[in-house]
Amino acid sequence: MALSQRLEFRQSQSLVMTPQLMQAIKLLQLSNLDLTTFVEEELERNPLLERANDEPPAGEAPAETGQFNDSDGGHNDEPGGGPGEAFEPGQEEWMSKDLGTRAEIEQTLDTGLDNVFSEEPAEAAARNAQDAAPTTYTEWGGGASGDEDYNLEAFVAAETTLGDHLAEQLSVAFTGAAQRMIGQYLIDLVDEAGYLPPDLGQAAERLGASQKDVENVLAVLQKFDPPGVCARNLSECLAIQLRELDRYDPAMQALVEHLDLLAKRDIAALRKLCGVDDEDIADMIGEIRRLNPKPGVKFGSARLQTIVPDVYVRPGPDGGWHVELNSDTLPRVLVNQTYYSQLSKKIGKDGDKSYFTDALQNATWLVRALDQRARTILKVSTEIVRQQDGFFTHGVAHLRPLNLKAVADAIQMHESTVSRVTANKYMATNRGTFELKYFFTASIASADGGEAHSAEAVRHHIKQLIDAEAPSAILSDDTIVERLRGSGIDIARRTVAKYREAMRIPSSVQRRRDKQSALGNVLSTALADRSRNPEPA
Repeated sequence: MALSQRLEFRQSQSLVMTPQLMQAIKLLQLSNLDLTTFVEEELERNPLLERANDEPPAGEAPAETGQFNDSDGGHNDEPGGGPGEAFEPGQEEWMSKDLGTRAEIEQTLDTGLDNVFSEEPAEAAARNAQDAAPTTYTEWGGGASGDEDYNLEAFVAAETTLGDHLAEQLSVAFTGAAQRMIGQYLIDLVDEAGYLPPDLGQAAERLGASQKDVENVLAVLQKFDPPGVCARNLSECLAIQLRELDRYDPAMQALVEHLDLLAKRDIAALRKLCGVDDEDIADMIGEIRRLNPKPGVKFGSARLQTIVPDVYVRPGPDGGWHVELNSDTLPRVLVNQTYYSQLSKKIGKDGDKSYFTDALQNATWLVRALDQRARTILKVSTEIVRQQDGFFTHGVAHLRPLNLKAVADAIQMHESTVSRVTANKYMATNRGTFELKYFFTASIASADGGEAHSAEAVRHHIKQLIDAEAPSAILSDDTIVERLRGSGIDIARRTVAKYREAMRIPSSVQRRRDKQSALGNVLSTALADRSRNPEPA
């Protein structure tokens, strides 16, 4: 086979992932908070970007026009001159004129200088300022420049964390350096709920202390406020609080050591272990319920970020739904073309020209990318509202099964684009605020061959059945399957169990114990009230 050379022309298409395109794709999946942070960084980095609402504060006069004002209102006799220009010649003429000696001045004024200039204005103003009490936050040493610049958060005290609260007590409880070191190490291990890890065996090895010293320090830490802190499990936490209340007797100890039976509502087994009657076991369970299983949550709890919706859905006048973007979550930036045109005439170096050219391209790209992101979110949200019209009109029971492909085909976009748009985006509706991904649910086949049901609607139906069950007729998973098939929903028993566990609904056995126990408490309370208040004969 002979080798030869030849020229060929081929025409092909390929998708090149430029940095701008990659950033545009990244912008789609950013939440409104992350997007605001990204835009702020770009504003600091790019000199050709500016906020669309950047305006000088109202009432703020330029420095050159607000410095000096004469008693006549700042009028200037010289044409084209400002107040400053009117003041300057007079000042120069006064300072250049020779007034003579003190005697000559007094003879000219026909009085002494002390009567005319009794005190310099600057000295009088300074003396009055020293005598007067400070009236503003700035005079007290604050950083505000005016009343409108007050930062109320500067007056708020810092939040005390659980670690700080325990460290303050540690400095008082121990005097030895070794004990304080062990105590601070254990405090650093305490989680937000106030618990220590179950195994503290490595603490002694890392600190080079004996296990006995660690246990002694731990015993003191467990007496700190709040009661129950520094426990290694729930039983120990409750035991610490009961000792604080002087209620940790042998019967209560047996109850605390068998919390698993309490969770299962096995009252008969608990009564036998504690050696008490029905009334005593009810009182003991009531005391356990009044304790705090997480004593550390009130200290330094993380602040919850309020969800800001990206889209609003409101009922329209024609019976439809009106979808609009939340303008507060959309950063407004503009490209300063005027500044660029001024710079392009003065820049001489090639490096500077390329820098500002790239800055102009990046600024223009960012403005277009933000606009395209807003349009895409609105388009996807509108299609979701159209597909899930039954949910907005009648509720979750009418939520239809929906996937990304159905929305992508309807708006002629790729599924990955729809997936990025629905990530970390929220929609405010007449039924609450939901993440856009909430409306995408799997489908459950219909028993009669009709339209499929949404998985979220099936969960809602299961919850309704369980909430409506009577204490004497608890529904098992098999019974729920039969009820759902009677409603036209074909579902397996394991799927019902999975949905029930996802909603944190206990099994039928546990629900029967809970409801019978609750019913027994209600009856006993009613009988006790009746015995205390007998009806007159």
